[in-house]
Amino acid sequence: MRMLAVFEKGERIRHIGHLDIQRSVQRGLRRSGLPVAYSNGFNPHILITFASALSTGACGKREIMDVTMAEDVSEEEFLTRMNQAMPPEMQLSEARAVDQKHPALMASLRAAEYDLLIREKDTADKLVGAISAMMEKDAVLATRKTKTAVRECDIKPLIYELKGEGQHIYATLVLTEKEACKPGMLIEALAKEAGIEGEIRVLITRTGLLGMDENGNLVPLETL
Repeated sequence: MRMLAVFEKGERIRHIGHLDIQRSVQRGLRRSGLPVAYSNGFNPHILITFASALSTGACGKREIMDVTMAEDVSEEEFLTRMNQAMPPEMQLSEARAVDQKHPALMASLRAAEYDLLIREKDTADKLVGAISAMMEKDAVLATRKTKTAVRECDIKPLIYELKGEGQHIYATLVLTEKEACKPGMLIEALAKEAGIEGEIRVLITRTGLLGMDENGNLVPLETL
């Protein structure tokens, strides 16, 4: 069996990278004493995957891990034993048992929801005020950086929903194995529209990961 578990990456540990998050979860699983499955070979490791790596500096409210179990265990026991073993900033809120044929998380991922807190109120007002004008354009250009190149791309097709309230910008953005709109790209495009230059201080919180149901609706990934 496999266990899909929803966990948090709190603000205090937002600067910890994804590899360290992985190691923390693996240590927690070992401390929990749960019957987790290991890979074969000379250096066996716990069979665990994550729906999507969270950028260093970002918080996560509903991150998802997929743990392969060597024996059946109840969802309640998994949650209890893991939360006893994990730090306060990485507590689990839900667990769901699925069989081995359940689709892989990364393959089912379609989008992510974000809460972008703009630290300076004046800057936030300008960015929020620029949303409507930006989304009325035929194309929204932002810089995409890869390991080999830097190029401009149109991110408008990658924005499912975008709205602002106070110092918060709420966005639902495409996130798949093949393409994604990162929050930084969205802020860059909004800043260009608002005529803002220089660094913008923003706290990025990923509030949910979404898949798509049989009717084409975005739904929480952990419910598929």
